[in-house]
Amino acid sequence: MCDDQTEKDNTAYFRKKGLTRREFNIGSASLALAMALPTVSNAMDVAEQEITIQTPDGMADCYFVHPVEGAHAAVIVWPDIMGIRTSFRMMGKRLAASGYSVLVVNPYYRTARGAVIADGESFSNPEVRARLMPLAQSLSPQTCVTDGRAFVAFLDKQPSVDTSRKIGTIGYCMTGSYTMRLAAAMPERIGAGGSFHGGGLATGEDNSPHLLAPQMQAGFLIAIAANDDEKDPNAKVILRQAFDAAGLNAEIEVYEDTLHGWCPPDSVVYNEAQAERAWHRLLALFERELA
Repeated sequence: MCDDQTEKDNTAYFRKKGLTRREFNIGSASLALAMALPTVSNAMDVAEQEITIQTPDGMADCYFVHPVEGAHAAVIVWPDIMGIRTSFRMMGKRLAASGYSVLVVNPYYRTARGAVIADGESFSNPEVRARLMPLAQSLSPQTCVTDGRAFVAFLDKQPSVDTSRKIGTIGYCMTGSYTMRLAAAMPERIGAGGSFHGGGLATGEDNSPHLLAPQMQAGFLIAIAANDDEKDPNAKVILRQAFDAAGLNAEIEVYEDTLHGWCPPDSVVYNEAQAERAWHRLLALFERELA
């Protein structure tokens, strides 16, 4: 997940590009927020709404978007450390236009409603990091599962959700591990998981997500940032062994020339080419596992 080392890696990357931190932040934020994600071929018309969902710990505010017509496989989207915001709503809407009923959740609902950063703010700002870290530390493997169960229960009551199909779940940064934990907790409902530059997927701790593989019945896409792999090259090996031993279909890949956080379009290290490749691999996963 994002930490001080992530910031050091980003600074080294900016210097290599011949940019100051300020120049890169201003340029990247302006470009990302002005740009639109690539269009969806044969895009479906969608309906979108801001909703709240009852959980054991309160009311979670979420963004729900789905095709106007029909019932479709559902997908839960967990944002990265910077929380629910414009870029993740854009990504959720794009996924819905591809034929899924999508719930983008606010993981910080217990302490903050809505966005906790303004569009254009960056993790590289010390004040932003100071704001985000206590929020991230307030979550746990347990809150991930209790929230996930509540989100699944909500989705299974929606007319736009085809309950005969399993649910997909995707996470970014710190929430990459959430996809694995929820798949293990609800194997009867979670059929696919995607982790993008996810942290802490294979650790030496007793509660490491990779140890849950025998409890899962889901296919996975694990898209790893190149600099994350440099810091922990054995993680992908441990994950490969865990998924293979459990007989699970898992695509595990280090994405060349990427830095932690390369997928969301408002990230200062957004890599459009690699983000698009990962996105299309995600669609292939859902097509295969949620059919």
